[in-house]
Amino acid sequence: MESRYRVSGRRPPLRGRASERAVLDDLISAVRRGQSRSLVLRGEAGIGKTALLEYLIASASDLTIVRAVGVESEMELAYASLHQLCGPLLDRLERLPAPQRQAMEIVFGMSAGGAPDRFLVGLAVLSLFAAVAEERPLLCVVDDAQWLDQTSGQTLAFVARRMLAEPVGIVFGAREPGAELRHMPELEVRGVRDGDARALLSSAVRFKLDEGVRDRIVAETRGNPLALLELPRGLTASQLAGGFGLLGAQALTGRIEESFVRRLEPLADDTRRLLLVAAAEPVGDPLLLWRAAGRLGIGPAAAYAAEEEGLLAIGGRVTFRHPLVRSAMYRSAAAEDRRAVHLALAEATDREADPDRRAWHLAAAAAGPDEEVALELERSAGRAQARG
Repeated sequence: MESRYRVSGRRPPLRGRASERAVLDDLISAVRRGQSRSLVLRGEAGIGKTALLEYLIASASDLTIVRAVGVESEMELAYASLHQLCGPLLDRLERLPAPQRQAMEIVFGMSAGGAPDRFLVGLAVLSLFAAVAEERPLLCVVDDAQWLDQTSGQTLAFVARRMLAEPVGIVFGAREPGAELRHMPELEVRGVRDGDARALLSSAVRFKLDEGVRDRIVAETRGNPLALLELPRGLTASQLAGGFGLLGAQALTGRIEESFVRRLEPLADDTRRLLLVAAAEPVGDPLLLWRAAGRLGIGPAAAYAAEEEGLLAIGGRVTFRHPLVRSAMYRSAAAEDRRAVHLALAEATDREADPDRRAWHLAAAAAGPDEEVALELERSAGRAQARG
């Protein structure tokens, strides 16, 4: 599997995470022994959930690994996240009992039929995971689970609670888990301790900080690793002298996002536009990304600066360094630029294989009411109802 940090040779080590790594190591060991495990990593933005999930994936290279990332804009697309997770496994559908196989085929638009019962869909995913795990233990990793569409979240929670003797691990990362993930085993990820926080801050600041200023910044970020690494970037000693102000969790997230916006500003126009295409394309499909980029006249050279900055990795999947890079890029772009990117993505999306996502891109590209787009959305709603 491609790592979210594949291009970043500058990725810092996991400091101060010995207890969290031990929990994840135990989970992988249990799966290797033929047991099932589930876990929710909970914590604020930037606290290190994604880094821990990457550590988990790197530690489980001998397992079959599938992964999904919840995307806020896809929360209304039924089964969108489940499709990310199960897409690589659909060649095993033939092993499922006929009713379960038919339910999955309808849910993923592979065949027509009446809306399948959600319980049957859950059983089908359970059977699919078990079939894959017969070949090799399976690890399912879902980041940004707070943005799962409701049907995917309910289905995955159903599966996680019913895995018994199958060697399957299901691990979620979420800022605040939705109702469907509550009452599952949970590990709260908190800020790193002062010594590790100071070391992270020192790695991000290339000049000597006054000890009082350093301690104030550590206290204000509450040991949030991404804040310690990103907020000081590009600031001078005098600018850091006042700290960041007293920040709550929401304000801290906003400040981190602003720091990413500052890093985006000096990039070339084509590089920023490529990042915007990636931000607007939630699936992480590199072929779709480049088809849309080609329609906008963006060539492969545009990816170099984004990869050098450690903001984006393009391999088997398109991945951002952190979800806040995606949101920073999308929210800072001009409305007309977002519409142009969504139109290019709609034109690059196969109308037969993925009509619903194409309709969504067309809607996002519309500058005002559009009868043809409205008709596409109506058809998409009908398909969603048919899938249950």
